[in-house]
Amino acid sequence: MKIKLLHTLKNYDRKNLIKDIIAGIIIMAVSIPISMGYAQIAGLPAVYGLYGSVFPILAFAIFSSSPQFIFGVDAAPAALIGSALLSLNIELGSDEAIAAVPVMTFFVAVWLLAFYFMKAGKLVNYISAPVMGGFITGICTTIILMQIPKIIGGTSGTGEFFELAEHIFETGKHINIPSVIMGVIALVILLVSKKLIPKFPMAVVLMFAGTIITLNMPIRDWGINTLSAVEPGLPKWSIPDFSIISIQQTITISLSVAVVIMAETLLAENSFAQKNNYRINDNQEILAFSVGNFMAAFTGCCPINGSVSRTAMGEQYQAKTQLTGIVAGLSMIVLLICGTGFIGYLPIPILTAIVISALLGATEFDLAARLWKLSRTEFLIFVGAFLGVLLLGTINGVLIGIILSFTEMIIRTSKPSRCFLGIQPGHRHFRDLKEGNQIHAIEGVIIYRFSSNLFFANIGVLQRDIEDSIKPDTKAVILDASGIGSIDITAADRLAMLYKSLKEKGIRFYMTEHIAKVNEQIRTLGLGYMIEEGRVRRTIHIALKDMGIARPYPLEGGIENEERSASRKRADNKVQEFVWAFGAESEEQIEKQIVLQIQQLKKTGDIEKLFHGSWSHMDAFDEDEWLEHLEEHLKEIVNISGKDEKSIATRFEEHRKEIHERIKNEHPEMAGRFKKRRHILDEHLRQRHPEVFNLIEHLRESDDSN
Repeated sequence: MKIKLLHTLKNYDRKNLIKDIIAGIIIMAVSIPISMGYAQIAGLPAVYGLYGSVFPILAFAIFSSSPQFIFGVDAAPAALIGSALLSLNIELGSDEAIAAVPVMTFFVAVWLLAFYFMKAGKLVNYISAPVMGGFITGICTTIILMQIPKIIGGTSGTGEFFELAEHIFETGKHINIPSVIMGVIALVILLVSKKLIPKFPMAVVLMFAGTIITLNMPIRDWGINTLSAVEPGLPKWSIPDFSIISIQQTITISLSVAVVIMAETLLAENSFAQKNNYRINDNQEILAFSVGNFMAAFTGCCPINGSVSRTAMGEQYQAKTQLTGIVAGLSMIVLLICGTGFIGYLPIPILTAIVISALLGATEFDLAARLWKLSRTEFLIFVGAFLGVLLLGTINGVLIGIILSFTEMIIRTSKPSRCFLGIQPGHRHFRDLKEGNQIHAIEGVIIYRFSSNLFFANIGVLQRDIEDSIKPDTKAVILDASGIGSIDITAADRLAMLYKSLKEKGIRFYMTEHIAKVNEQIRTLGLGYMIEEGRVRRTIHIALKDMGIARPYPLEGGIENEERSASRKRADNKVQEFVWAFGAESEEQIEKQIVLQIQQLKKTGDIEKLFHGSWSHMDAFDEDEWLEHLEEHLKEIVNISGKDEKSIATRFEEHRKEIHERIKNEHPEMAGRFKKRRHILDEHLRQRHPEVFNLIEHLRESDDSN
């Protein structure tokens, strides 16, 4: 296991120096109220939250492969440790708690180190984007709800949604108007500046402004809370007292905390990584978590976690590397040594507004809106992960997220892409029969492609598809297994049943196109007789040859299948190129291209380009539709080109005749389709632009009379 230290500082770009330094100082400042609050939740004096923002964050910055994620005292581990102390009948804030918490933190670090050696980071590969998005949005929303009471003059909330809502409601009964005004104004300024001047460090300005206001105005008399002053000095290093609590209980408690830290932080880190287009080393991140928590244990702190709020703050102020974390840690050292007096002048509403502003930017409700349009299933998965965290807490949210991810994976693989294959006359490649009516099945043979690993949840789909496709004249079923990489025992048993059933009906069953590894599985799973009987073949062509079917293959319906020239094949392959590329949006895309061409006509005056479009290798059918769209813009083209309407319309018709002649010569079997489609296009033109249609019809009638 190769460990890379200071990975994100390698080949450092000096252009990022100022951004990283400013972001680090801001993160240090906003960490003050967050860390102090969470330390108290964990049963420690508030100053220990600041201690947790020194050496643990520096250690994480050295070991982490993430360029932007920040470590610190955070909600989930703090809440778990606090509740664990209460379950052990240890009073929060007591000397016993101060001694017990580092022991728990130490074993959290040990568990994380064990996860590192077990390479448990692979777990995150099974978490989908909707789950990640819902998870991170749930965490952000939860922390925002925790922070809201601080703006209205109360204390930070704890627990899940209903506890937080109740706390907000109770705090609202004693609302402090000046505190609300200060917090709301600060939040509005931050949100507006984020839109108008995103690179400006408005958070720093607001913190200094808040300090000046505290020094010059009696805001405490108005009921506006400020942070509590702390004693100066760095944390003291010591080995935890392992005799203070039962090791057995500690191991159990610390395991749950370690799992939460690993899952929550890896999910959040990968979410930020995907969002900002970089990659992290999941396993090295777990090592960084472990080292950071060892530092926390030896300095008396509670377990440390990856912080979404601090990371979002860094992202807002364009932090680019872990130099941000190093600056945050070093500046916290400076603060603890000689600047603790400054802490007592920071208004809590302003600091809370800074945190909320950053968290709002980290939510992914935009992803939810996108999923609603694209996939309702994935939208529901997003909502499930979001509500899981919001209503049931981080641990349950993580579990729900993992369950949803695996459920989604099973649902997807249980409904795999599959199709029946045929060939285009004169060609050798097998293609989906649904591609078009020029693709035909081979007579008496069913060729079926299944694009997923075969296992208990989808073998029934394969079996039903094949059984439902059997016809009286079916002689063989050929499975294109190019998309199958593995087979489980349930699938193997059902495959054996299908093989036997088809054999009894006198139908051969072949398995082809798969990788060699699948043959090993076939033999191991007891299907080796298929290989021995010659029913497992390397390619579809070999399977057909084994049946005695030679090229050119006979096609259903007596369709002619003679070998064609290379030029004819190229022409065939270009049929409906534009429609194939854009599908249901082809007409809209053609219209867009026409508009662009007309804009170009205004610049160049070259009208000939309009007759050929801008799509390379455009098929004759597409050219015909292109002309129909041009006809709709006839008057506009006349105005731009200066040519008369009749001459341009005549040119349209001449070009259409050229297209028709080309189709008759190159694709005689499609001439009828062309006429039928031309009638449909003419009808469109008649409905949309009757005056143009009448002109075109008049030209055709005149041409016919001549």
